[in-house]
Amino acid sequence: MTDQKLNQSRRSFVKKSAAVSTAAAVGPWIVSPKVLASSGEVNVLLWSDYCPPGFLTSFKEKTGITVNFTGIGSNEEIINKMKATKGKGFDVCSPTNMRSLQWEPLGLIQPIDYGRIPNVKNLNPAMLAVGDNEWNFGGKGSHWLPQIWGTEGIAWRSDKWTPPRDGEMPSYGDVWQSDVQGKTMMRPHSGMLGAGLYLETTGALEPGAMRAAYADEATMRKTWQVVTDFCIKNKSQIKLFWNDADSQKNGFMSGGVVVGQTWDGPPTVQMKEGKPVIYRAPVEGSLAWVDGLTISSAAANVDETYAFLDYCFDPVAAGRSIDGGGVDGWGQHGYNSAVLGADKHASADYGKWFNQIYPGDALANLWPWPKEPQWYADVRTEYRNKFVNA
Repeated sequence: MTDQKLNQSRRSFVKKSAAVSTAAAVGPWIVSPKVLASSGEVNVLLWSDYCPPGFLTSFKEKTGITVNFTGIGSNEEIINKMKATKGKGFDVCSPTNMRSLQWEPLGLIQPIDYGRIPNVKNLNPAMLAVGDNEWNFGGKGSHWLPQIWGTEGIAWRSDKWTPPRDGEMPSYGDVWQSDVQGKTMMRPHSGMLGAGLYLETTGALEPGAMRAAYADEATMRKTWQVVTDFCIKNKSQIKLFWNDADSQKNGFMSGGVVVGQTWDGPPTVQMKEGKPVIYRAPVEGSLAWVDGLTISSAAANVDETYAFLDYCFDPVAAGRSIDGGGVDGWGQHGYNSAVLGADKHASADYGKWFNQIYPGDALANLWPWPKEPQWYADVRTEYRNKFVNA
């Protein structure tokens, strides 16, 4: 894929994912002096695969700051850990874009001073606008900055299974087919959403029912009861409920899984490593999200925190973290960056893989997660538990 086409593809994503009709203007920015070398530390609570070894090493070499990294696997885990300590012990955490309604009443994160982050100018304007609009708590300014975006779709063992649609295009419904009974995996709550999108195509649910379920609790319960009944009836399909990047990878390599609804990052890493795994956007549309960076209200290492945020938005560091960028030992997370120009510092094959994962009109067909109120999360957990415990 050419740089021009890759940039066009990304623009089509951010236009759908940003909760604004037009991208916000960016600049001019007040640039603070370069952060001096430090002997301090910063405590970060991020998704388990977001800080490759090369990123941590290069950040330490540049700033002298040690990153104390706590990996997590879900938004619920982030919120629970932050609530348990009232934010103490953590300087940075990483909520997903649609969770603003759950974070605002907690008072656990603070407004971000853009003037202390020179590299904020590198952030995609439409993604940056999500923070300015949806995370501007109390009119005090954005409490969230975009870092990494990705999707959830369908992955499979290419040596053991082939999608029935021309051997290429998967569906969320593939998880539920008889030929892979007892050989599939999913994360319960998002797998149930995928099942609902599949049921929209079969007529069991009205088209658009899963998005309409965000409107009010009565509508949600009516829809999610149908989804839950379907999932419980077909629970024998599921070999593994995954909860983080490693469990997805292990499911395919040693867990007996043939087809799964997964994040894009873990199977993409396996693809690039030459393992017999393929990830692709399903016909119903990939679930799209943006994970961001926030500052704890109880942050104890503020200068180090701003140095960390600034380095996350450096195009070289962000690009290499996608897939190593050709640097031996750097490591990779396999997702996509919110930093403009990061793709130029990813590997030479990044565009090729991106095009394979999102073929044709896949980016125009994304299913961005809507803003999620707490009542929705609570009811979804209720149905999720019914399915898992059935």
